[in-house]
Amino acid sequence: MTPQNRRDKLPEHLKESTTREKVMKNIRHALIEPSDNPFDGVNFSQPIFQPLADSPDVNFVTEFTRAGGKFVFCESPDDMLDKIKQLFAERQWNEAWCNDTALTSMLRHAGISTHDDTEDFQNMKVAVTGCEALVSRTGSIMVSSRQRSGRRMHIYPERHIVIAFTSQVTTDLNQAIEKVRQKYHGRLPSSVSLITGPSRTADIEKTLVTGMHGPVELFVFMADDAD
Repeated sequence: MTPQNRRDKLPEHLKESTTREKVMKNIRHALIEPSDNPFDGVNFSQPIFQPLADSPDVNFVTEFTRAGGKFVFCESPDDMLDKIKQLFAERQWNEAWCNDTALTSMLRHAGISTHDDTEDFQNMKVAVTGCEALVSRTGSIMVSSRQRSGRRMHIYPERHIVIAFTSQVTTDLNQAIEKVRQKYHGRLPSSVSLITGPSRTADIEKTLVTGMHGPVELFVFMADDAD
């Protein structure tokens, strides 16, 4: 079919129009003569996911390790301190990047020297940060720009250690977002991100490569802070 024939078959309202005008006229036409909704019986208030087979914290561990993360459960903050100290000794890591006051104090108490200069991101080998929430269904870690660690310490270090507590575990993403919203009194941070396992990509010759766009290893140390 020639271009002229295709033009002749167009509705009158689309003839002699620019591409933008054609799009706008189509939108206007659809608003004037709307189609019937074929899914008018959908209940959007009903959950779309099946209930978790395990408790949220157990399910988080399953999904997080399935995504390639390394999980360490700690019975208490003191136990967490001992296990972090053990990890640094085994890996022969001498320092960590951390700019959270409470976490920095914990690391120094364990004899681990710390740096808080996020501008020196090229030398960032191991970073220790907190998190906003843990999403059980996907095994994801929610972080935000309102944390003291900012944005760089979730991306640039070769190894990322996340300090978390059982009270931060949520079942689904909407609950995690609501937890963050409540924490900041109704206002979400400018950036809220999910981390699901260590950085990996298959863009290069369809070969899975880790550590291309972020940490090559991701650890979660979680302590039970239940009453």
